[in-house]
Amino acid sequence: MHRLFVAIRPPRAVRAALLAAMGGVANARWQSDEQLHLTLRFVGEVDRHTAEDVAAALGTVHHPRFHLALDGIGQFDRKGRVDTLWAGVAPHEPLKALHNKVDQALVRVGIPPESRAYLPHITLARFGRNAGPVEGLMIRSGGVTSATEEIDQFCLYESSLSRDGSVYTIVERYPLG
Repeated sequence: MHRLFVAIRPPRAVRAALLAAMGGVANARWQSDEQLHLTLRFVGEVDRHTAEDVAAALGTVHHPRFHLALDGIGQFDRKGRVDTLWAGVAPHEPLKALHNKVDQALVRVGIPPESRAYLPHITLARFGRNAGPVEGLMIRSGGVTSATEEIDQFCLYESSLSRDGSVYTIVERYPLG
């Protein structure tokens, strides 16, 4: 079985800004440079044949290149506690359009359509029950912003679990433009 997702690998300058903002929260599991991505669509566990169909379907997605910048920090809560810290991106419109095209391509090969609202973000850290407060980081980071960078491709990733957390491997790259 292959655990797949479709994402954008942030440009080097964006990743550098994110890595510089990380730290200072007790018991946070920070993402490494190799783990930083902007998810377009989670696929999930599929067999080899479906994985091949997914890869081929993504090759039919046509979307223009676009520009993106970091735009603040946010958090997802679960049961009243911070679960995930993330960086926002702007503008949302080209990402949502690309997300919709990816979703449509996956539906054509039998992957159920996305049922959740799409919120473009890059995960910075995940938290267990004993995580320290994140407010200091949010203030110290100044909201995390970056220069606008061109996005010229998206990728199909495979996720594997290891003792040190998830390992993300790019399976295929798809050019935009």
